[in-house]
Amino acid sequence: MKSETLGRPGPQENQTTDTPSRAKPPCFAAIDIGTSSCRMLIARSKRDGFQVIDSFARNVRLGSGVSVTGVLSDEAMDRAIGALTICMDKIRDQGAVRFRAVATEACRKARNIDSFLQRVQRDLGLDVEVIGTDEEARLAIAGCLPLLNGKQPYGLVFDIGGGSTQLAWLGCRDGQAEVIGTHSIPNGVVSLTDRYGNRLADPARYETCVEEMSRKVRDFCRSHRIADFVARGEVQMIGTSGTVTTLAGIEMGLERYIRSQVDGASLSFDRIGTLTEFLRRLELPQLAAQPCIGEDRAELMLAGCAILEAICTCWPVGRLKVADRGLREGILLDLMRRHEGEQNGARRQ
Repeated sequence: MKSETLGRPGPQENQTTDTPSRAKPPCFAAIDIGTSSCRMLIARSKRDGFQVIDSFARNVRLGSGVSVTGVLSDEAMDRAIGALTICMDKIRDQGAVRFRAVATEACRKARNIDSFLQRVQRDLGLDVEVIGTDEEARLAIAGCLPLLNGKQPYGLVFDIGGGSTQLAWLGCRDGQAEVIGTHSIPNGVVSLTDRYGNRLADPARYETCVEEMSRKVRDFCRSHRIADFVARGEVQMIGTSGTVTTLAGIEMGLERYIRSQVDGASLSFDRIGTLTEFLRRLELPQLAAQPCIGEDRAELMLAGCAILEAICTCWPVGRLKVADRGLREGILLDLMRRHEGEQNGARRQ
């Protein structure tokens, strides 16, 4: 593998040395190294978007303990590199012509991030870009735009991550979305679980967590007077996170998580409240036994519910669209646009 940076300023991209098959359109890949999970998509471009041809996701807990110690543990880095090895094997197998790997909050916070990035480059030949909160929000929004409807003139998009929660306030007109404002809250399901642990099962501790997150959401709300637009029924909401997709899977009664059924589904706030109350009554082994949760996510679930409750309380839109998409989809769309632009430029020369 060789790597290069295309454009200044611009995203750090990786390219394979293989020549793509002439029989099929080229494929592209996106890797999202989050605080909790490592996720990948490989896709080919289509006229109306792209077609996913392979995917991978693993809960690696890269950011476990970072909010307390300030460093990535050796064990967490080993887990992440193990997952990235699988991603790179898949990318080579599919012959992706270009790909981009990004890392988010845990890597932004870690004092030893250079050691991790050097290991990934040395062991895998992969350049990983630690992106800022603005770029993270931009990519997540781009990935979710197809789910916006044309009925309400404003939109809220949120992403409950492992180390942070991203909020975006959008103006929606004529099938287009304009970003009015974004905000990154440096708390996610992993960092809150590091701090609260199993104490979130205690009602008083849970409410304390909800109120803490509500204060941070209200700060963003006041700066854009979002509550006024919500009260007039002019706002639609999209939630992209493991918390939201898991709740949707449970609501549907799925025996195992099926992305194609969950992505684009709707959840009412009433049902979110009912499902949250149900989960809060369960012990950790019972949470893990839920088909759409499992052992990897069980410990993180209540922290996610607390963040989601804070968002729903501050912005009583009443219903949200569930998105099993975000950063990776935004990366893919960027790569495809850049590639098409370069190809068109080459043909004109």
